[in-house]
Amino acid sequence: METKERIIGAAKELFFRLGIRSVTMDDIANHLGMSKKTLYQHFSDKDELVDTLVEREIGIMQTEIQSCCFDASNAVEEVLHSMEMSNRHFSNLNPMVLFDLHKFHFESFKKFTNHKNTFLFEIIRTNIQRGITEGLYRKDINAELLSRFRLNMLLMPFNMEAFPPAQFNLNEISNAMTENFLYGLATEKGFEVIESYKQRKNQHDQ
Repeated sequence: METKERIIGAAKELFFRLGIRSVTMDDIANHLGMSKKTLYQHFSDKDELVDTLVEREIGIMQTEIQSCCFDASNAVEEVLHSMEMSNRHFSNLNPMVLFDLHKFHFESFKKFTNHKNTFLFEIIRTNIQRGITEGLYRKDINAELLSRFRLNMLLMPFNMEAFPPAQFNLNEISNAMTENFLYGLATEKGFEVIESYKQRKNQHDQ
């Protein structure tokens, strides 16, 4: 199990940094100082390794997102905590990863899509309903429509034509979209909560 975890960890590091397509099983074995024979004792091929990594990352993200929801004192804090969690995961992520996953490992991509369309959608919709109840989001918004809008915003930072990697990074794009989405939902009370949270974080980071 320890060897298998080392392989998954190395694959994640290389895939996230270089993209999935450009990394071979040879590259992963060399990175670990391991023979390909040992590598293939744990994974029959690259597809299986990618699929295992995707399932693992989905599980980790779901656990962490649920923790953000449980620990947050209000809907705004929940979104901002989730944004910070995403920043930690995607700080060194190559935008090509999602493209490669879709084009070359479609079965794994379908698992990611299912995670997005079911788990993440329900998280977003529940958050919007919570924010309305707490008086932090406007009562006149269409929660169903904006949940779907927000869901589809999540993949926009990976659009390399709209956001060239040489000019933008994923976290910069995602943070801007998240903050502007929140401001669009917010009541006056919600606006104050957003500003207060950002001010506290700035003071903490200094």
